[in-house]
Formats: sequence, C-alpha cells, structure tokens
Amino acid sequence: MAQRSFRRRFGLGVGIGFARCGGFGWVCRQHRTRTCHGIVKLVYSRTLSLTGRRFAMSPRFYSLLLAFLLTAPGAFSETLKLPDNLTGFSSPSGENFLVESTAKEAYFPLASNFLTQKTQAYCGVASIVMVLNALNVPAPSVPEYEPYKTFTQDNVLNERTEAILPRQVLDKQGMTLDQIGAILSTQPIKAEVRHASDASLEQFRTQASSFLAKPGHFVIVNYLRKAIGQEKGGHISPLAAYDEKADRFLILDVARYKYPPVWVKTIDLFGAMNTVDSDNENKTRGYVLISSPLGE
Repeated sequence: MAQRSFRRRFGLGVGIGFARCGGFGWVCRQHRTRTCHGIVKLVYSRTLSLTGRRFAMSPRFYSLLLAFLLTAPGAFSETLKLPDNLTGFSSPSGENFLVESTAKEAYFPLASNFLTQKTQAYCGVASIVMVLNALNVPAPSVPEYEPYKTFTQDNVLNERTEAILPRQVLDKQGMTLDQIGAILSTQPIKAEVRHASDASLEQFRTQASSFLAKPGHFVIVNYLRKAIGQEKGGHISPLAAYDEKADRFLILDVARYKYPPVWVKTIDLFGAMNTVDSDNENKTRGYVLISSPLGE
C-alpha cells in the first residue's frame, strides 16, 4: 500500500518497479538491489523523467524523495523523544539541512544500504556492514540470497575478525573505536582511526566534511550518547552528510528502534567523541575515515 501510494503521488509508476523484500527493504526489480542506483542518480540530479519529459524538482519535492530513500526500507517505529539540541532527519528543518548540504555524497550509497543493528551490541557491526556494501567491496555469498552476494551482520564476522574481537566479547560489550578500524582493515579498503584526543574540533570538521563530499569516502563515529542528550552509553553509527550553514552532521543511527537519524551540531558531536572509553584502555572515542585503497 505504501509503495502504491508513493508511486501514485509522485508519478513514479512508469518504468520503475519495486518489490517488498523481507529484511532487505525496497528492491529494484531490474537491478535486484535495495535501492535502484538509477533512481538515486535521478534524485541527485534534482530532475525526474516522466513519460519522456524532464521536470525540475522543487527543494521540497527533492527533500521528500531523499527522505523516501532512507525511510522506505523500514517501518516507522515509535522512537525515544529527541532532545532540543538534535534535529530529526524527517523534520522540515532536517530535510532542509540535507537539501542545503554540499557534502552528502555518502548519503546515497549509505541510504540504499541502511539497516538496523541486530542486537544492542552490534552498532559497530551494522555500521561496518553498511559501509562495506556502500563501497561495493567484494562480498561473500549468502545462502538465502543466492546467487547474489552481500555483507550481512553475520558473514562480516569471520576467523580474522575473531582474532581481533571474539564474538563472545562483542556480544557482551560491543566494539571499540580501534576494533572498528582493525576489523575494517581486514577488507581491501583504507581505514584511518582518529581518537578525539589526538584531533581538534576544526580538524574533525574539515576531515569529516571533506570525506562526505567525495564519492567512495565514508566516516564512522564512536560517541557517548548522553553527551548529546540521548540515552545513554557509547554508540557507533555512520555519518551521511554535513551542512556547512548549520554546522551540523547527519548521523544515520543504526539503532533505528531507539532513535531516528539526527542532525547534530559539530561541537556537540566532537564533545561526545572526546569522552573516555573504559573498554578501550581509557582512550577517547573518535572517528574512522574510510575509503578505497587508492582513495578513489
């Protein structure tokens, strides 16, 4: 019903086919991916081709399409109330932040691979899976999806990751910043760990926004929830965009049952990363800069 109503409302019924796939969200019938990259490209260009004619999209219509790409894969759920210092992604202000952003190359591939962490300790695992799929890293096969291959929160863990972080430890306490970097480094990608104590607010702003503006570049953050007014402990999620005018980053929160994606002020996010993690030898939390080996 949601699929049909959206297509009727926005005129996407011609030449575009979507199917609902349990646990995988919306699937393009032609490309068999969670979100057709052709649609993403059309949205990004801010034009639509309908019955052979091209139409420019208004900022409001554009933001609605962007929001659809992110919200379609999962049902709307009742989440915790956001503190006043955070702006929900689907709010009018949140939509405008994305439209205004000039650093949102990471948004589209992450949105098409957005998922919910499978347990409360798997925020790091879910974030890693999203980024690996967004980078199109060669993935293992998944029996239930044969012949297609993709990273999941199960097959991303293997003998190599077990040596870095035993699954029984992961299940109890989650993942630290350094473990994120080490696990990512088992794949053919480049992962640079930055502890907040070794960086400055301006360095983080510059590095993260620069990465989010480049295709094939991603940022995962490790921060303390209560430092930005949420409940309550350490958490991990990818960043998807940066709005320079508002000086806010968009966090695609993988705990979708708890909080929606939010825009957070740079100074608040950096402060939440610049907190001590007792599970990581009392080092501060921070962020990981991720790209292909050649930085392309």
